[in-house]
This record gives sequence, C-alpha cells and structure tokens, in this order.
Amino acid sequence: MSKHHHHQAPHHSGRRSFLKTAGMAAAIAPFIHHGLAVNPLSQKTLFRKLGGHVQLSDKIMVFIELNGGNDGLNTVIPLDQYSPLSQHRPRVLIPENKVLPLSGISNTGLHPSLNAIQALFDEGKVSIVQNVGYPEQDYSHFRSMDIWMTGANSQETLSSGWLGRMLDQEYPGYPDGYPNTSAPDPLAINIGTVSPISLMGNSFPMGISVGNVGEVYDLINDYIEPAPNSPYGDELSFIRAIMQNTKLYFDVIKEAATLGQNLSAQYPDPGQNSLADQLKIVARLINGGLETPVYLVSINGFDTHAEQVEAGEPTLGNHATLLGRIGEAVAAFLDDIQLMGKSDAVCAMTYSEFGRTIGDNFSRGTDHGAAAPLFVFGKKVVPGIIGANPIIPPTLNGSADIPMQHDFRQVYASVLQDWFQVNNSDDLLQGSYSTLPIFKTTSSVQESPGQTPWQTSSHPNPIRNTATITFTIPAAIIRLELMDAQGRRLHTIAEGNYAAGTHQVVLERRGLPAGTYFYTLFVNGMRVTRKLLLL
Repeated sequence: MSKHHHHQAPHHSGRRSFLKTAGMAAAIAPFIHHGLAVNPLSQKTLFRKLGGHVQLSDKIMVFIELNGGNDGLNTVIPLDQYSPLSQHRPRVLIPENKVLPLSGISNTGLHPSLNAIQALFDEGKVSIVQNVGYPEQDYSHFRSMDIWMTGANSQETLSSGWLGRMLDQEYPGYPDGYPNTSAPDPLAINIGTVSPISLMGNSFPMGISVGNVGEVYDLINDYIEPAPNSPYGDELSFIRAIMQNTKLYFDVIKEAATLGQNLSAQYPDPGQNSLADQLKIVARLINGGLETPVYLVSINGFDTHAEQVEAGEPTLGNHATLLGRIGEAVAAFLDDIQLMGKSDAVCAMTYSEFGRTIGDNFSRGTDHGAAAPLFVFGKKVVPGIIGANPIIPPTLNGSADIPMQHDFRQVYASVLQDWFQVNNSDDLLQGSYSTLPIFKTTSSVQESPGQTPWQTSSHPNPIRNTATITFTIPAAIIRLELMDAQGRRLHTIAEGNYAAGTHQVVLERRGLPAGTYFYTLFVNGMRVTRKLLLL
C-alpha cells in the first residue's frame, strides 16, 4: 500500500450509539473482536470473591497514543543532519535557531512547542528512544497500529494484545473470580468507549473502557440521562441495570475518583486540551487509591498530510499545537503525581503507529513513514537519549523513510522486565528482544528514601582504550554486562560471587567502534545501567 495515500477511518456502523450516553456501562457492553461478540462479563461467575495471587509490581504505566503517525523529525530534531533536512523538507522544517536545546546534548533538540518537555528533560525525567519501528513497515494506519498493539510481526496477525497477554498471565483465571480481595481494582483502564486490542487477553479483554472525559464526571456526579421510551431506551435501561446490579469495578472507580483530588495547578481549563483532561482523570484515580497498573489515553490529529505547519511559519500550525498539548498535559500530570508522593511508582510513555517521510510534500505536510522517536517520562527513567540521530541521505530515493534502529518490542521488553518485573517477556512478545536502558533499577526490595543498595561508576568516561568500573555492593552474586546503543548484549565483563565492599574491574575496548554504549550491573537479580562513551 502506498504510504502517500490519506487513509480515512472506516465507519463503525456496529458501534451502538447508546454507548455514548451510557457512561460507565460502555465498559461492560459487548463489542466486536475479530468478528466475534465479546462481553467482558462473559457467562463466568465474575462476582465470586475467590481471592487471587497478584504478581505484578506496584508500578503504574500510562500509555499515550499519538494517533495518526507523529512526525518524529520535527519532534526530536537531529541538528547534525540539518543541512540535508533543509533540502528535503523546506516547507516544514523548524528553523535551526528555534530548535530547543537539551541539557548535555549537543546535536539533538526539540520542537519549540515542547518547552515543557525540554524542562522535564533538563530535570532528568525524560528518556528519548530514537528511531523506533518494526521491520517491513506497513503504511496503513489501522494495520500498523494493530501491529503496535499486538506485538505482531508485519506479516502475521495476532488476536491478543501485548498488554492483554501480560495481564492474562499475571492475573490467572480472569474474569472468573474477579474482582477479589487481592485484585479489587480494574486490571487496566482505557479512557475511551471501545476496548483496544492491546488489552485483549487470550480469551477476554483484560481491562475496561470508561467512556470519554465527560462520561467519567457524569459517573462521579451520579448523573444519569433519562432513557427515552423506545427500543433504544429499553436497551439503554438494560445496560444501566447491569451496571447498577453488578457494581463490580464501577463503585471502586467512583470511590477513587471521589476520594482522589488533583493537586497540580498546571492543568489547563477543562475542554482546552483533551490529553490533559484524560491525564487529569488518571492522576485523580491514582490519588484515590486505585491499584490499576495500566492506563491508556490518546490524542488524535497526527496524520499531517496537509497543513502540518502554517505557510511561512513552520513553528506554528497543527503539529505545533498538538506537541504543545502533549508537553502541557504531561508536565501537569507529572507535577500532580509528584505532589501526591507517587513519583516512584508512575511513568508514562508515548507511541504512534509510524513516523513520517523524510521529505515534505507540496501541501505543507508529510506522508506515512517508518521509524520515529518515542518518549518515556517519569522520575524513574534513565534520563537522556538512547540511540543515534537518524542519518539523512543527501539524495532521497525509494521509501524516503527513517530506518528502524530500535524494534518497538525492545521498548516493550524493557517495560515488562524493568518496570513491571515480568520475567518471561520472550513468551509474551513471542520472540527474544533485548531490553533498553530506559528505567532506573527496579526491585521487589523496598529501598530507603534517598538510598540505593549499591554504587557504581566508571573512569575515565569517555574512554579510548580501557576503563575501570568501580562498584560498591553488599555480599552478592553479580554480573556486569556491556551493551551497545541498541541494547544488544556484547559480552560479560565480570560475574560471580563477590564479597561485600568496593570492587574494580577493567573494561577493555576490544576494537569496538566509537559511539555510545551501556554497562549494566546485576546484583542479586537487580540492575543498574550506566552510559559509556567511546572516543
């Protein structure tokens, strides 16, 4: 399929209009999944309090979908490639003197609308992963997003989502016996009326969809629109009766939304920024005590084939507005989470179905492309940029795409292993994908505030031939590994039983080319990752 076509969303005639007014009932209404009607309640006994063994960590991840295909080259701008970029995208490229600099980074900057993200980066709360995509790019919005949500290869179709598989494994038997005393809260919450395939487990959707922002507030305020005297009204009343009779998760959501309060003053006024409105609700639910580990929110409008920028003013226009909303929303959300004292447990991550072409078009826009950067936000990320700037050729031919440097499933493997502490990410992702140094050390062991269980450093850094890596640990089994910028393991530097105290090992260059590398120190299964620069 040509990536230059503008794909219109199909009309979902089967989506029942009553869901727009049924509030939280949307979460338990049947929906169509791969041609089958699926009801989250099923015919299983969802009301039994069986109790369950929950294995996930206490971490929360908020996934932010940038729907339409975000232009990565105008989001994270490779300043060292500015000359060829100016040839290939003369109508949309951000003027070099308007690019926002990043602390400690010399050749990469941000779109001027991302000043809030710039501030977060400088505070050490942003990890940028460069050139994320998948092999054999599919340029259809729907197929590509399906690939991202299921974790499939481009030539296969999966009927379950990557998050659904994770939750299915960690909460066995769902929905039979849930909610229960060990898992009283929803496993995942999507702010929207249709459950995304990313939450589909092996048999059932593993989360609930709560409608739009207005519907959530209707639930909190006990507002129920009168049902009309018609077949539509009968169906609506039936759905509401199910909601009232079962209660299930809706009481705990309402209780959390009622108890929880937003503490940040940075949110824009309601209705001004849809993403901020969604994240404000997520923060309120988190503050209200929900233990839900997965939240999904989205912002539309990134299919910028035309009028991506204003004529003669590339710093303004539709894309600039969207990026500004992301920055404003994320900054307010993280401020809220910090004021709640929950920064150690919450991160957020952006994703989009693909990037855009290197070259612009004659409509002041860009067309469907391939790889693009993504952001991970939070106190617990390893701050900085993972990977290299894309190389922009002097002459465009063929696809004119940014090639993939990082497979998106590497990011997923990092979320599963290093954030949620799931051990079998290979099974869940149906393939072996190395992790990336996105997250700071995570452990089931509680650490004292302001302390870490060990220290590690390297000297010199940058290095030319050898470096000495120093680490101070308790008595432990350790492993020290070297990784390249793509997170691929190169070799083990040291491993074995080490006594408590300070140890030093020598890292030899072994002919490695210049560039960015990482070493990871594993101590009794826990890990910490540090960056190394080779000159």
